[in-house]
Amino acid sequence: MSEVHAARRSALRAKSSPGGGTALLVSRPANLRYLTGLVPDLSVLLIGPGGEDVLVAADGGGRWSPGLDQGLRVLAAGDEEDPAVAAAALAGRSGAAALAVEEHHLTVTRHHALRTAAGPVPLADLGRAVEDQRLVKDAEEIAALRTAAEITDRALGELLESILVGRTERHLALELDRRLVDHGADGPAFPTSVATGSHSGTADHRPTDRRVEEGDFLTVRLGARFCGYRCRIGRTFVIGSRPADWQIDLYELVFTAQRAAREALAPGVECREVDRAARAVLDGAGHGAALGPVTGNGVGLEIGEDPRLSPAAMGRLGACVPVTVEPGVHLPGRGGVRIDDTLVVRPMADGGPELLTITTKELLAL
Repeated sequence: MSEVHAARRSALRAKSSPGGGTALLVSRPANLRYLTGLVPDLSVLLIGPGGEDVLVAADGGGRWSPGLDQGLRVLAAGDEEDPAVAAAALAGRSGAAALAVEEHHLTVTRHHALRTAAGPVPLADLGRAVEDQRLVKDAEEIAALRTAAEITDRALGELLESILVGRTERHLALELDRRLVDHGADGPAFPTSVATGSHSGTADHRPTDRRVEEGDFLTVRLGARFCGYRCRIGRTFVIGSRPADWQIDLYELVFTAQRAAREALAPGVECREVDRAARAVLDGAGHGAALGPVTGNGVGLEIGEDPRLSPAAMGRLGACVPVTVEPGVHLPGRGGVRIDDTLVVRPMADGGPELLTITTKELLAL
């Protein structure tokens, strides 16, 4: 992968410093991993105007061998020195015409410190250049997402085969986290959510000591992190022999909204149109407000990347962009339904959107 990371840095340099005189300082951890394959704590990446790239490491660089990437040099920051400040000072001595920094990731105090350290070199805003480059995934990134989804599906499937009645939300969430790691995940992609009864269907419910009871809706939302890449799945089930009529009706409504959004995914489609497809179904049944601000997000090294699938979203989808589609409805005091999937946008000529999370969406009675 070292050649891949070097190529990514070269592409960023060519786009963000077309004249070759601007040094680039990358501080966001996910962006750092994308450009180097490494995850050193509190470290930054300086992409120099002369073609030399330097990882300024807070821990002295002891764990990060430069042999991993022949185009990457590791430099230790001084004791108790902010690596970003050390990198800015290095850029100031390099003769760069400017230093572009990720202002959206910097505090005001840190930005002032960088300006001082850079000396005569003025600061510029790198903006979201790395995030924009991360939007479209290559084959190896998508392979990592597929593996994350396979791990997630397996962990969820095993849980559904166990006895659930009487167990707490918290216990079930901890078991899912353990199963993810047992099957090869680095860890959860985000805090695992298990919600039962009146808690079910809420977007980011934190598990409690409420126990699963007969007749409950049970909503589970989880995802594996594999080689840094993250996916999301969400499913809702009924505990007991058969669901009530209102549970069937609500589930069918959310399923229809989710299917409409999934079917809208295609290269060139406006992001807001995907949201509109799901929202129109829920609006028609009087539950549009329950959907929340977004129908889904991009996924990759972070669980909430661009693009956003929301009413105000700008831009269009591209091929090989992984996204979640995750509509839900919660009825206060009763519970609700969420159905989440991770998919990769593909043209119809290639079979349409690729579904990565394949656990059944049938309303199962457990």
